[in-house]
Amino acid sequence: MTKPRTLVGLLGANIQGSISPALFAEAFAAAGIEGYYHLLDVDRLRERRLPQLVEAIKAAGFAGANVTYPFKQDIIPLLDAIDPSAAEVGAVNTITIAPDGRTTGFNFDRAGWRNSFVAAFGANSAQGKNVVQVGAGGAGRAVAFALLDLGVSTLVISDLDGSRAAMLQADLERHRPGVRCRVSIDLAGDIAAADGVVNATQVGMRGFPGNPVPDEALQSRHWAADIIYTPLQTDYLKAAAAKGARTLNGSGMCVHQAVEAFRQLTGVTPDLARLHRAFAAAAAARDAAFAAADKTPKDQRAAS
Repeated sequence: MTKPRTLVGLLGANIQGSISPALFAEAFAAAGIEGYYHLLDVDRLRERRLPQLVEAIKAAGFAGANVTYPFKQDIIPLLDAIDPSAAEVGAVNTITIAPDGRTTGFNFDRAGWRNSFVAAFGANSAQGKNVVQVGAGGAGRAVAFALLDLGVSTLVISDLDGSRAAMLQADLERHRPGVRCRVSIDLAGDIAAADGVVNATQVGMRGFPGNPVPDEALQSRHWAADIIYTPLQTDYLKAAAAKGARTLNGSGMCVHQAVEAFRQLTGVTPDLARLHRAFAAAAAARDAAFAAADKTPKDQRAAS
Protein backbone atom coordinates (compact mmCIF):
# COMPACT_ATOMS: atom_id res chain seq x y z
CA MET A 1 0.00 0.00 0.00
CA THR A 2 1.41 3.41 -1.00
CA LYS A 3 1.90 5.87 1.84
CA PRO A 4 0.27 9.28 1.51
CA ARG A 5 2.80 11.90 0.38
CA THR A 6 2.86 15.39 1.85
CA LEU A 7 5.05 18.40 1.10
CA VAL A 8 5.33 21.18 3.68
CA GLY A 9 7.92 23.82 4.45
CA LEU A 10 9.03 26.89 6.37
CA LEU A 11 9.06 30.40 4.92
CA GLY A 12 11.46 32.80 6.64
CA ALA A 13 14.94 34.26 7.06
CA ASN A 14 17.90 32.92 9.05
CA ILE A 15 16.16 29.56 9.47
CA GLN A 16 19.00 27.10 8.89
CA GLY A 17 18.99 26.35 12.64
CA SER A 18 15.27 25.51 12.64
CA ILE A 19 14.28 22.28 14.37
CA SER A 20 10.91 22.13 12.64
CA PRO A 21 12.22 19.70 9.97
CA ALA A 22 13.17 17.21 12.70
CA LEU A 23 9.81 17.58 14.44
CA PHE A 24 7.85 17.05 11.25
CA ALA A 25 10.06 14.12 10.21
CA GLU A 26 9.28 12.43 13.53
CA ALA A 27 5.57 13.16 13.22
CA PHE A 28 5.47 11.98 9.61
CA ALA A 29 7.20 8.71 10.54
CA ALA A 30 4.81 8.05 13.43
CA ALA A 31 1.79 8.77 11.22
CA GLY A 32 2.99 6.61 8.34
CA ILE A 33 3.10 9.59 6.00
CA GLU A 34 5.75 10.03 3.32
CA GLY A 35 6.42 13.63 4.21
CA TYR A 36 9.04 16.19 3.25
CA TYR A 37 9.74 19.46 5.07
CA HIS A 38 11.62 22.11 3.11
CA LEU A 39 13.37 25.23 4.38
CA LEU A 40 12.61 28.19 2.12
CA ASP A 41 15.18 30.59 3.52
CA VAL A 42 15.31 34.02 1.87
CA ASP A 43 18.85 34.40 3.20
CA ARG A 44 19.74 31.54 0.84
CA LEU A 45 17.17 32.31 -1.90
CA ARG A 46 18.09 35.96 -2.24
CA GLU A 47 16.46 36.39 -5.63
CA ARG A 48 13.08 35.25 -4.32
CA ARG A 49 10.44 37.43 -2.64
CA LEU A 50 7.57 36.24 -0.46
CA PRO A 51 4.88 36.38 -3.20
CA GLN A 52 7.12 34.30 -5.47
CA LEU A 53 7.74 31.74 -2.74
CA VAL A 54 4.03 31.39 -2.01
CA GLU A 55 3.26 30.86 -5.69
CA ALA A 56 6.14 28.38 -5.96
CA ILE A 57 4.92 26.13 -3.14
CA LYS A 58 1.38 26.27 -4.50
CA ALA A 59 2.65 25.17 -7.93
CA ALA A 60 4.75 22.41 -6.36
CA GLY A 61 1.74 20.92 -4.59
CA PHE A 62 2.64 21.75 -1.00
CA ALA A 63 -0.04 21.06 1.60
CA GLY A 64 1.07 24.25 3.33
CA ALA A 65 3.91 25.84 5.22
CA ASN A 66 4.97 27.30 8.51
CA VAL A 67 5.77 31.02 8.44
CA THR A 68 8.36 32.77 10.59
CA TYR A 69 10.29 36.05 10.84
CA PRO A 70 9.99 38.36 8.95
CA PHE A 71 6.85 37.23 7.12
CA LYS A 72 4.18 36.60 9.79
CA GLN A 73 2.35 39.81 8.97
CA ASP A 74 3.52 40.36 5.39
CA ILE A 75 1.93 37.11 4.24
CA ILE A 76 -1.61 38.04 5.25
CA PRO A 77 -2.47 40.09 2.11
CA LEU A 78 -1.34 37.16 -0.04
CA LEU A 79 -3.85 34.72 1.47
CA ASP A 80 -7.40 33.90 0.39
CA ALA A 81 -8.70 33.47 3.95
CA ILE A 82 -7.56 33.79 7.53
CA ASP A 83 -8.67 31.90 10.64
CA PRO A 84 -10.48 34.10 13.22
CA SER A 85 -7.81 33.59 15.89
CA ALA A 86 -5.06 34.58 13.45
CA ALA A 87 -7.11 37.57 12.31
CA GLU A 88 -7.41 38.71 15.92
CA VAL A 89 -3.66 38.37 16.46
CA GLY A 90 -2.88 40.01 13.13
CA ALA A 91 -0.13 37.51 12.33
CA VAL A 92 0.11 34.07 10.72
CA ASN A 93 2.55 31.25 11.42
CA THR A 94 0.98 28.48 9.31
CA ILE A 95 -0.76 28.42 5.95
CA THR A 96 -2.67 25.58 4.37
CA ILE A 97 -3.06 25.14 0.62
CA ALA A 98 -6.17 23.37 -0.64
CA PRO A 99 -6.07 21.19 -3.78
CA ASP A 100 -7.58 24.09 -5.74
CA GLY A 101 -4.79 26.40 -4.54
CA ARG A 102 -6.87 28.32 -1.99
CA THR A 103 -4.73 29.47 0.94
CA THR A 104 -5.78 29.93 4.57
CA GLY A 105 -3.71 31.42 7.37
CA PHE A 106 -3.60 30.25 10.98
CA ASN A 107 -1.73 31.30 14.09
CA PHE A 108 -0.55 28.46 16.32
CA ASP A 109 2.13 30.54 18.05
CA ARG A 110 -0.58 31.83 20.36
CA ALA A 111 -1.66 28.40 21.58
CA GLY A 112 1.90 27.09 21.37
CA TRP A 113 3.31 29.74 23.70
CA ARG A 114 0.31 29.55 26.04
CA ASN A 115 0.53 25.77 26.36
CA SER A 116 4.29 25.88 26.86
CA PHE A 117 3.96 28.51 29.60
CA VAL A 118 1.30 26.54 31.45
CA ALA A 119 3.34 23.33 31.25
CA ALA A 120 6.46 25.08 32.60
CA PHE A 121 5.16 27.62 35.12
CA GLY A 122 1.47 26.88 35.61
CA ALA A 123 -1.41 29.17 34.66
CA ASN A 124 -1.32 30.84 38.10
CA SER A 125 2.04 32.39 37.20
CA ALA A 126 0.24 34.60 34.69
CA GLN A 127 -3.31 34.97 36.00
CA GLY A 128 -3.72 38.29 37.75
CA LYS A 129 -0.03 39.15 37.27
CA ASN A 130 1.75 42.16 35.82
CA VAL A 131 3.86 41.26 32.79
CA VAL A 132 6.31 43.18 30.61
CA GLN A 133 6.71 42.05 27.01
CA VAL A 134 9.61 43.22 24.87
CA GLY A 135 8.75 42.98 21.18
CA ALA A 136 5.54 43.75 19.31
CA GLY A 137 6.21 42.08 15.96
CA GLY A 138 4.52 39.02 14.48
CA ALA A 139 5.52 36.58 17.22
CA GLY A 140 5.07 39.24 19.88
CA ARG A 141 1.48 39.79 18.84
CA ALA A 142 0.73 36.10 19.34
CA VAL A 143 2.41 36.07 22.76
CA ALA A 144 0.51 39.20 23.84
CA PHE A 145 -2.83 37.61 23.02
CA ALA A 146 -1.72 34.40 24.75
CA LEU A 147 -0.93 36.41 27.88
CA LEU A 148 -4.42 37.90 27.79
CA ASP A 149 -5.81 34.37 27.32
CA LEU A 150 -3.98 33.46 30.54
CA GLY A 151 -5.60 36.34 32.41
CA VAL A 152 -2.71 38.72 33.11
CA SER A 153 -3.73 41.78 35.11
CA THR A 154 -1.58 44.31 33.25
CA LEU A 155 0.49 43.96 30.10
CA VAL A 156 3.23 46.52 29.42
CA ILE A 157 4.64 46.48 25.87
CA SER A 158 8.07 47.69 24.81
CA ASP A 159 9.39 47.88 21.27
CA LEU A 160 12.12 49.89 19.57
CA ASP A 161 9.41 50.92 17.12
CA GLY A 162 7.05 52.88 19.36
CA SER A 163 4.33 53.00 16.73
CA ARG A 164 4.33 49.21 16.48
CA ALA A 165 3.95 48.89 20.25
CA ALA A 166 1.11 51.42 20.21
CA MET A 167 -0.61 49.54 17.39
CA LEU A 168 -0.46 46.29 19.35
CA GLN A 169 -1.86 48.04 22.42
CA ALA A 170 -4.75 49.41 20.34
CA ASP A 171 -5.52 46.00 18.85
CA LEU A 172 -5.47 44.31 22.26
CA GLU A 173 -7.84 46.92 23.65
CA ARG A 174 -10.10 46.65 20.61
CA HIS A 175 -10.46 42.89 20.91
CA ARG A 176 -10.46 42.81 24.71
CA PRO A 177 -12.35 45.88 25.97
CA GLY A 178 -11.34 46.76 29.51
CA VAL A 179 -7.92 45.12 29.31
CA ARG A 180 -5.14 46.95 31.15
CA CYS A 181 -2.40 47.46 28.60
CA ARG A 182 0.07 50.25 27.96
CA VAL A 183 3.31 51.06 26.17
CA SER A 184 6.42 51.23 28.32
CA ILE A 185 8.21 54.54 28.77
CA ASP A 186 10.63 53.21 31.40
CA LEU A 187 11.52 49.59 30.61
CA ALA A 188 13.78 48.98 33.62
CA GLY A 189 11.26 50.53 35.99
CA ASP A 190 8.37 48.58 34.49
CA ILE A 191 10.29 45.31 34.80
CA ALA A 192 11.19 46.03 38.41
CA ALA A 193 7.45 46.38 39.16
CA ALA A 194 6.39 43.30 37.16
CA ASP A 195 5.96 39.62 38.00
CA GLY A 196 7.27 38.32 34.70
CA VAL A 197 9.11 39.35 31.54
CA VAL A 198 8.91 37.99 27.98
CA ASN A 199 11.39 38.56 25.18
CA ALA A 200 9.39 38.31 21.97
CA THR A 201 12.07 39.80 19.71
CA GLN A 202 14.69 38.03 17.60
CA VAL A 203 17.46 39.68 19.64
CA GLY A 204 19.50 36.94 21.27
CA MET A 205 19.02 34.51 18.40
CA ARG A 206 22.08 33.16 16.61
CA GLY A 207 22.79 35.82 14.01
CA PHE A 208 21.08 38.53 16.13
CA PRO A 209 23.32 38.79 19.21
CA GLY A 210 22.46 40.85 22.26
CA ASN A 211 20.02 41.16 25.15
CA PRO A 212 17.01 43.48 24.80
CA VAL A 213 16.17 43.28 28.52
CA PRO A 214 18.05 45.47 31.04
CA ASP A 215 19.88 43.01 33.33
CA GLU A 216 19.79 45.30 36.35
CA ALA A 217 15.99 45.19 36.48
CA LEU A 218 15.74 41.40 36.76
CA GLN A 219 15.14 39.90 40.20
CA SER A 220 14.84 36.44 41.71
CA ARG A 221 11.06 36.81 42.12
CA HIS A 222 10.57 37.21 38.35
CA TRP A 223 9.84 34.56 35.81
CA ALA A 224 11.64 35.17 32.51
CA ALA A 225 10.47 33.72 29.19
CA ASP A 226 12.00 33.84 25.72
CA ILE A 227 10.50 32.76 22.39
CA ILE A 228 13.99 31.94 21.03
CA TYR A 229 15.40 28.40 20.90
CA THR A 230 18.52 29.05 18.82
CA PRO A 231 20.35 29.04 21.18
CA LEU A 232 18.34 27.42 23.95
CA GLN A 233 19.87 29.76 26.52
CA THR A 234 20.05 33.35 25.31
CA ASP A 235 22.04 36.06 27.06
CA TYR A 236 18.73 37.29 28.48
CA LEU A 237 17.86 33.92 30.03
CA LYS A 238 21.39 33.51 31.37
CA ALA A 239 21.16 36.91 33.04
CA ALA A 240 17.77 36.05 34.52
CA ALA A 241 18.96 32.69 35.81
CA ALA A 242 21.99 34.36 37.39
CA LYS A 243 19.55 36.52 39.37
CA GLY A 244 17.68 33.40 40.52
CA ALA A 245 14.63 33.90 38.28
CA ARG A 246 12.70 30.98 36.80
CA THR A 247 13.31 30.77 33.06
CA LEU A 248 11.56 29.39 30.00
CA ASN A 249 13.13 29.16 26.54
CA GLY A 250 11.33 28.87 23.22
CA SER A 251 11.60 25.11 22.81
CA GLY A 252 8.18 24.38 24.29
CA MET A 253 6.51 26.97 22.11
CA CYS A 254 8.16 25.40 19.07
CA VAL A 255 6.97 21.90 19.97
CA HIS A 256 3.44 22.87 20.98
CA GLN A 257 2.84 24.96 17.85
CA ALA A 258 4.22 22.11 15.72
CA VAL A 259 1.61 19.77 17.19
CA GLU A 260 -1.17 22.17 16.17
CA ALA A 261 0.32 22.90 12.75
CA PHE A 262 0.85 19.22 11.92
CA ARG A 263 -2.74 18.45 12.91
CA GLN A 264 -4.04 21.23 10.68
CA LEU A 265 -1.86 20.22 7.73
CA THR A 266 -2.40 16.45 7.90
CA GLY A 267 -5.44 15.73 10.06
CA VAL A 268 -3.23 13.68 12.40
CA THR A 269 -2.42 14.72 15.98
CA PRO A 270 1.22 13.87 16.81
CA ASP A 271 2.34 12.68 20.23
CA LEU A 272 3.57 15.62 22.30
CA ALA A 273 6.11 13.67 24.36
CA ARG A 274 7.56 12.10 21.23
CA LEU A 275 8.05 15.52 19.66
CA HIS A 276 9.70 16.84 22.83
CA ARG A 277 12.21 13.98 22.58
CA ALA A 278 12.77 14.68 18.89
CA PHE A 279 13.36 18.34 19.70
CA ALA A 280 15.94 17.53 22.38
CA ALA A 281 17.87 15.19 20.07
CA ALA A 282 17.80 17.63 17.16
CA ALA A 283 18.82 20.58 19.35
CA ALA A 284 21.80 18.64 20.73
CA ALA A 285 22.96 17.73 17.21
CA ARG A 286 22.43 21.28 15.96
CA ASP A 287 24.33 22.84 18.85
CA ALA A 288 27.22 20.42 18.37
CA ALA A 289 27.38 21.37 14.69
CA PHE A 290 27.31 25.07 15.54
CA ALA A 291 30.08 24.61 18.10
CA ALA A 292 32.24 22.80 15.54
CA ALA A 293 31.59 25.48 12.94
CA ASP A 294 32.47 28.23 15.39
CA LYS A 295 35.85 26.58 16.05
CA THR A 296 36.65 26.39 12.33
CA PRO A 297 38.84 29.27 11.11
CA LYS A 298 36.93 31.76 8.97
CA ASP A 299 39.20 31.19 5.95
CA GLN A 300 38.44 27.45 6.03
CA ARG A 301 34.71 28.10 6.25
CA ALA A 302 34.92 30.45 3.29
CA ALA A 303 36.86 27.89 1.27
CA SER A 304 34.31 25.19 1.96
